[in-house]
Amino acid sequence: MAKRILVVEDNDLNRKLFCDVLRSQGYAVEPVADGLDALERARQFVPNLVIMDIQLPNVSGLDLIEAAKKDPVLRAIPVLAVTAYAGKGDEDRIREAGAEGYLAKPVSIGPFMAAVRALL
Repeated sequence: MAKRILVVEDNDLNRKLFCDVLRSQGYAVEPVADGLDALERARQFVPNLVIMDIQLPNVSGLDLIEAAKKDPVLRAIPVLAVTAYAGKGDEDRIREAGAEGYLAKPVSIGPFMAAVRALL
């Protein structure tokens, strides 16, 4: 059975790219454009990995990671944070929120897939 990956990304092009690349590698993918839907979709889809954009409208990806890590159903699911904000201290804050992986945008396919495989 294919590993399941929830992709939370508000940018249409990035979301499509991530989903297309993951599907081409045999993963089952569930795209989410609005962070407000992310935790509910995660509970329904039960992914093996969540790829989480940090800069989302309406809600911060950091807040979503923290909420997921407090949820008994979601806490064990690893999170790969992907963000355009790669300033000093950002990775530390993101990892402190509970993300097991971190990539700065723009994302290259090789490092992206290496990070996905490492967390699965």
